[in-house]
Amino acid sequence: MLGPAVAVAMLSYFGYHAFNGELGLVGKAAIENQVAELESELAQLKEQRLIMQRRVFLLMPDSLDPDMVDERARASLNLVHPNEVAILRN
Repeated sequence: MLGPAVAVAMLSYFGYHAFNGELGLVGKAAIENQVAELESELAQLKEQRLIMQRRVFLLMPDSLDPDMVDERARASLNLVHPNEVAILRN
């Protein structure tokens, strides 16, 4: 009598955790939601990285863009001409 009762108890325990556990059927939905959130964050970070790479490319000596150099120099030195209007962005 003790053997079948222990077997049923173990089966119930493992069955419960297979369904409701962290890695069970219920937990799978939470993991899938987290994966979707992280993939969207990765896409945003890749886009930001591409934007930064383009800006860095414009400052490289081989492909120096005069407008970019002027913009960075003015931002660093905080200088403008008296007849110019400065619009600052983050």
